Amino acid sequence: MAQLFKNVNDTLGGLVQSISMGSLAPPDIQRPFVWKNTKVRDLFDSMYRGYPVGYLLFWKNAYAEGVKNIGSEQKQKCASQLIVDGQQRLTSLYAVIRGIPVVRENFRT
Repeated sequence: MAQLFKNVNDTLGGLVQSISMGSLAPPDIQRPFVWKNTKVRDLFDSMYRGYPVGYLLFWKNAYAEGVKNIGSEQKQKCASQLIVDGQQRLTSLYAVIRGIPVVRENFRT
């Protein structure tokens, strides 16, 4: 039987790098970034305290179309993995660590 799920132990730095390059991105069907700043702060507080912050779920992607990017800068690659669960957390982490604006629910940065 084919393996449906694979456990991947990426580091936070590795995830940020993948988003920065464009190889990890949310699909077009995902909602825009909606978290308030206090929710982002709480995520960092939980991580600092060593609390679990949930799993991330990715799909392998074979298509270059139908993908959004996290952040406002141009990416070098097409997304080979799509974020199915964890978009708000990853967007928060990426924006704070890289110090860049993200597109919010009103489609503004």
